[in-house]
Amino acid sequence: MTIRINEQVSIPEQELHFTASHSSGPGGQNVNKVSSRVTLWFDVGDSPSLTPEQKGLIIRRLRNRINKDGVLRIDSQQTRSQAANRELAVERFSELMQGALRRVPTRKKTRVSRAAKLRRLQEKKKRSTMKKERSRKVSFED
Repeated sequence: MTIRINEQVSIPEQELHFTASHSSGPGGQNVNKVSSRVTLWFDVGDSPSLTPEQKGLIIRRLRNRINKDGVLRIDSQQTRSQAANRELAVERFSELMQGALRRVPTRKKTRVSRAAKLRRLQEKKKRSTMKKERSRKVSFED
């Protein structure tokens, strides 16, 4: 089975490695007996499914989740079921990869219009005169 990330990238499930351990989440009396937490491991650096540019993007954008060996780690312990946690981990993996590989459009430089600059300056002058009027000293000599 392959995990489709976007139009260009799909990763075979054989590249993912799963481990199970005791969960601190829900499970009642089973929490100490059943290994329901699932950890997904994906070696970004050694993945044949990714180009060097894609690997660089993923490593740069997901650097908080990738260890020094270039392995991405995702934990899932939301449910009592190991199978459900595995599915949630794969889903989260897909979302993270989509976000990391998304192209950010370059910002186009824009200018503030002349009319907008004039409106801003007029508003500043208006505000200034209003404040000056408030603080004007009144004489009581009459």
